[in-house]
Amino acid sequence: MSIQPVILSGGSGTRLWPASRETYPKQLLPLTGEDSLLQITAQRLNGFSADIAKPIVVTNEEHRFIIAEQMRQIGQPSDRIVLEPVGRNTAPAMQLAALIATQEGGDPVLLVMPADQIVTNTPAFHAAMSEGLKQAETGALVTFGIVPDRAETGYGYLRTGDIMPSASSARALVAFVEKPDAARAAEYVASGQYLWNAGIFMMRASVWLKALAALAPEIAAACQASVNEAKRDTDFIRVNKAAFTACPSNSIDYAVMEQLGAHPELGQAVVVPMDAGWSDVGAWDALWAVCDKDQNGNATQGDVMLEDTHNSLVFSQSRLVATVGIKDLIVVETPDAIMVADKSRAQDVKAIVSRIKSEGKTLAASHRKVYRPWGWYDSIDMGPRFQVKRIVVNPGATLSLQMHHHRAEHWIVVSGTAEIVNGDKVLLLGENESTYIPLGHKHRLANPGKLPLEIIEVQSGSYLGEDDIVRFEDSYGRN
Repeated sequence: MSIQPVILSGGSGTRLWPASRETYPKQLLPLTGEDSLLQITAQRLNGFSADIAKPIVVTNEEHRFIIAEQMRQIGQPSDRIVLEPVGRNTAPAMQLAALIATQEGGDPVLLVMPADQIVTNTPAFHAAMSEGLKQAETGALVTFGIVPDRAETGYGYLRTGDIMPSASSARALVAFVEKPDAARAAEYVASGQYLWNAGIFMMRASVWLKALAALAPEIAAACQASVNEAKRDTDFIRVNKAAFTACPSNSIDYAVMEQLGAHPELGQAVVVPMDAGWSDVGAWDALWAVCDKDQNGNATQGDVMLEDTHNSLVFSQSRLVATVGIKDLIVVETPDAIMVADKSRAQDVKAIVSRIKSEGKTLAASHRKVYRPWGWYDSIDMGPRFQVKRIVVNPGATLSLQMHHHRAEHWIVVSGTAEIVNGDKVLLLGENESTYIPLGHKHRLANPGKLPLEIIEVQSGSYLGEDDIVRFEDSYGRN
């Protein structure tokens, strides 16, 4: 039987600020190596024995091009990236995926995975998936519980029952338990009957569709209506906004899994224990816990120099970060912000994000470096009436044909070849060549070459906001 991976790529990861921002959240970041958490999730089934279909990714409008590019980079381009017009939690997201997965008459086993988790023991993960697949093939609704290694108060728990017939480890799922206090968490772990709730699910698509229709008919109806009116846009599936906006918000746990005990006719709720080095990377201390460390217990990334430093996480994106005589700290550097925190207070980073938002600053929403479907730009300097950007255009990519009412632009080619529309002229510029785009001129930048094109853009004018763009043609369907 084939497995249909479903990757849920929502959430903003505020506790991983300043690396994680609303427009570029933690699942898109390379936190443990060269690949992002999304890419790691998509590759987690590599080498698994079952037939694996191309993943369905459920995300939002803002992240669509970044996700498409990241999936392409790992050799798993997806033509089923489903765009939610608004966030409605995991049950509607899974329902959209199930409806799309069965459009051609098949009934695959859905494997639903959040895009922002880490698993360090892939063989153990595959063993748990094999056990889950055996249960899903019998009609069970399977979730995966993490074998706890501490009394954690930040996770929900799963209470387990008897081992299922003909199972090696799968158990009946007795109850979902909310996040406990420290004393109760210790009791749960000591009992051996409780697992952490990983938010990973596996079941036949038809079993899920039947269960949701019975237990949450409003969600089922709204999702069906939104898929009936869906539009395809290159790699993306755009469900109907009005229909999906009317959908109630609910989780897979609440909408279906917790209610199965009273509805045995819908299927058995089963939990498969998993001890695979799992983390939801919910905060910086969780990332420190799963990273490789030096002999002093330090985890680092980027250009870092440590002196008499112990049990700390030092994360650098753009410059040398040096530490002397510290311990149990988190130090995170990005081009536009630096955050230093006691490791025991990592959960409180979200309070800083709330203050940033309340003060009207943009640092919670976006990075200085902004990704676009054609590449990216970095605002490297700005002041009254000017802004300087470093722009990189992917091979074969083209920006929109556009004009600006309030600014002129100077473009200098640093490397690569630029094809430029400037008014009624078409120019082909190479390294160290430049052109001037007067205010009000239609213009377009393209990279006809096989290597990235890099330019420096100097903007000057009375208003330099990104909303001063009038697009006449756009390859990516933007207005």
